[in-house]
Amino acid sequence: MLLKWDYDLFEMINGLAVDHTTLNVWMRFFAEYAEYFFYLGILVYWFTRKQENRRMVANALCSAVLAMGIGSLIGMLFYRNRPFVSHEVHQLIQHAANASFPSSHAIGAFVIATSIWLYRRKDGYVWLVLAALIALSRIWTGVHYPIDVTVGALLGIGSAIAVNKLFTQWTLARRLLAAGLSFFEKIERKLGYKS
Repeated sequence: MLLKWDYDLFEMINGLAVDHTTLNVWMRFFAEYAEYFFYLGILVYWFTRKQENRRMVANALCSAVLAMGIGSLIGMLFYRNRPFVSHEVHQLIQHAANASFPSSHAIGAFVIATSIWLYRRKDGYVWLVLAALIALSRIWTGVHYPIDVTVGALLGIGSAIAVNKLFTQWTLARRLLAAGLSFFEKIERKLGYKS
C-alpha cells in the first residue's frame, strides 16, 4: 500500500516535468548543483571566525557524519532501485543506477539546514526552503521516489537535533567541542591568522 502511494506521488511530481517544462531548467539546477550552496555556506560561516558560527558548523559536520552513516546502513539493508531502473520516467539528469533509498542529497541538505536553523533561525528558514527544493527536484528529475527524500530529510533533521542536544546537554561532549575549536584557533594563530 505504501509503495503504491509512493509511486503514485512520484508519477504526479515527475509528470510535472512534462506539464511545466519551463521549470525543468531550475529543477535540474536544484537537483545537481544547489548542494554546493550548502558547502559554500558552511565555509563562509566557518571563516567568519565567530565562536557561535563555528559551533554551528561543527554541529553540522558531526551531524552529517552520523546521518550519512545511518543512511548508508539503511541503503545496504533496504536496497531500492532508482525510479528510472524500475519504471519509465521523465529522467532529466544523468545518474548511476545505484541505491535510491534514502536520498543522500536530502540527508545532506537537511542536516546542514537544520543545524543552521538551530543556531540562526532566520538564516535557517532560507536553508530549509533550499533543502526542500533539492528534495523536490530529485523527484521531479526522476532519480528519487518521495519516500527516499522524506526519509533522507528526517534522517538529516533528526541527526542535527540529536547532535545539537548532545553538544548542549552533555558536559563531556560540550567540553570536547570547546577543546576542538580552541585547538583549531591556536593553529590559526600560529599560522598568523588573527581573531
